[in-house]
Amino acid sequence: MKGTGKPARKRAPRVLVVDVGGTNIKLLATGQDELRRVKSGPDLTPARMVRDVKAAVADWDYDVVTIGCPGPVVGNRIVLNPVNLGPGWVRYDFERAFGRPVKLINDAAMQAIGSYEGGRMLFLGLGTGLGTACIFDGVVAPMEVAHLPYRNRTFEAYVGVRGMKHFGKRRWREMVEDVVERLRVALQVEYVVLGGGHVKFLKRLPPHCRAGSNANAILGGYRLWTEPERFVLAGDIKKGR
Repeated sequence: MKGTGKPARKRAPRVLVVDVGGTNIKLLATGQDELRRVKSGPDLTPARMVRDVKAAVADWDYDVVTIGCPGPVVGNRIVLNPVNLGPGWVRYDFERAFGRPVKLINDAAMQAIGSYEGGRMLFLGLGTGLGTACIFDGVVAPMEVAHLPYRNRTFEAYVGVRGMKHFGKRRWREMVEDVVERLRVALQVEYVVLGGGHVKFLKRLPPHCRAGSNANAILGGYRLWTEPERFVLAGDIKKGR
């Protein structure tokens, strides 16, 4: 039988997305409709995370894995242990543990990728703390803005959960609007996406903002594998590229 001369279309990888949070780990894979969860917490180690995740998705088929981690990730490596989880994350070999290729990314950056609609975007995750990431024309830059000085504390101290509890929701909303505008102007972005569980407490969105969704974190985990030509992590750009 003669060939057509056309190369066979390569099948897109089936992706397992692991979104690691301080309370729960959210799981979804290509072809699945039901989001699954396993418990997280301050004693969660990477070995226990992998064990619990593999048990929870034992009936799912997947070729590759994306892990969104609440902490800085550089060069596909976690560089600091997440403050709200257990120890051992920095040198852990996730690819060996899963037996699959693994892409590690900061959890805010993963949700930013799932929220991205082009141009220059700032993502702010309003939750326990403050997750931040920028995407400039497809170049993803995770940021650690939360602990930078703001007023007489830090950004996180005012717009994270502690700020909401200390100042009350009305004052918290005012500070969120102030922080959004300061960062939007400083970073010269075209629009801001506000994600995280505390967006629901905003009565109205600040100017130049749209609301994100936690579901975008899963989409971002997929996109890292299915749209690799569209997104590049800033730390992965080679000199002279």
